[in-house]
Amino acid sequence: MATMGRPRTFDRDKAVEEAMHIFWQNGYESTSLSQLKAGIGNGISAPSFYAAFGSKEALFQECAQRYVSTYALVTESLWEVEFAPRDAIEIALRRSAKMQCERGHPKGCMVGLSVISTPSDENAAVIAPLTRSRARTRAGILACVKRGIECSELRTDTNARALATVFDSFLLGLSTLARDGVRRTVLDAAITQVMLAWDASRNMG
Repeated sequence: MATMGRPRTFDRDKAVEEAMHIFWQNGYESTSLSQLKAGIGNGISAPSFYAAFGSKEALFQECAQRYVSTYALVTESLWEVEFAPRDAIEIALRRSAKMQCERGHPKGCMVGLSVISTPSDENAAVIAPLTRSRARTRAGILACVKRGIECSELRTDTNARALATVFDSFLLGLSTLARDGVRRTVLDAAITQVMLAWDASRNMG
């Protein structure tokens, strides 16, 4: 007797997108298999879930990679040298704030929120793609600050790591604010204010 598999209409790509939203909203450990099975593809049986994705961990990592290759690209200006270093940071902050407040997906940033919902030690490796994404963004901000010093936009005595940390911590904080419903207009105004930290270190010579 043939066993029933997932329906022919099962859209795996759409299911991954739906699962990503569930993980984005709840975090890895707070998301149960029952939530995933109920929330993707209008419901999916346990056998079909394991056939399609292997495990919750494997599905999360696929979702994390999708997030990093799509939504997380809002900070790519940090690596685009055609932008002046100050502009590169400001563009990354404004694009991130816009994305985090958009409709159609959970509020906040999946990369930033994963800090808050970090799994227990035995599951820490699961969120490695998001940890690497944060590290890359942090390195990009620092590279912009160093570039500002090298091109004499910033003073030579500027503490590059401290200034970069100002922008990095602000970027991570956007996730909590967006999740709490702070409006984008408020976040944009705050970005204008935080960029004054750059201006305070300008080379006036």
